Amino acid sequence: MFSGLVQGTGKITELQKRGETIELTLAPTNAEILTELAIGDSVAVDGTCLTVVARDQRAFRVTLMPQTFEKTTFRERHTGDLVNLERSVQVGDRLEGHIVTGHVDEVTHVVERRVNENAIEVRFALPRRLQGQVAQGSVAINGVSLTVMAVGPDWFSVGLIPHTQTVTNLDQLQEGSLVNLETDILGKYVVANLQRGAE
Repeated sequence: MFSGLVQGTGKITELQKRGETIELTLAPTNAEILTELAIGDSVAVDGTCLTVVARDQRAFRVTLMPQTFEKTTFRERHTGDLVNLERSVQVGDRLEGHIVTGHVDEVTHVVERRVNENAIEVRFALPRRLQGQVAQGSVAINGVSLTVMAVGPDWFSVGLIPHTQTVTNLDQLQEGSLVNLETDILGKYVVANLQRGAE
């Protein structure tokens, strides 16, 4: 489980396909992310929960199965790209974002980006199957917990404050950029229960 409070970014230093497995090597820009990181630990990489399979003083390696690779933005990633990184939440930590599972629902894209004073307002396409799950609550974009500012019939918007722009890769978003979207897990349960009640 994650909070959506990204701890920094990491650079993809290697991306290799080995048969049915894809391996990513990541060098965090924040060295604290590597502190006490052990093989078998879970790390959210651009909002996708992945398992550490190797590490050294400067980088760590994770593996992706083909389904994860195809369902997320990793299919568009290249060596040198920056991704958001978050270690899993420890019991007893403050949960200041929202509950993020690291299981990406859909890849979506930016339909509009607008600078408003020191904030960046970003509008995303809202996939049809997720329309009932996004309200003026929380979503995770590339693993970053964000508050939904507005929702339309096929879009939703968020605001990026200066801190978010500094510590994540979201300041690089432009119209057409692809992102990993995870809706609020509580919203999923509400929608599922309402659908069951209507049957």
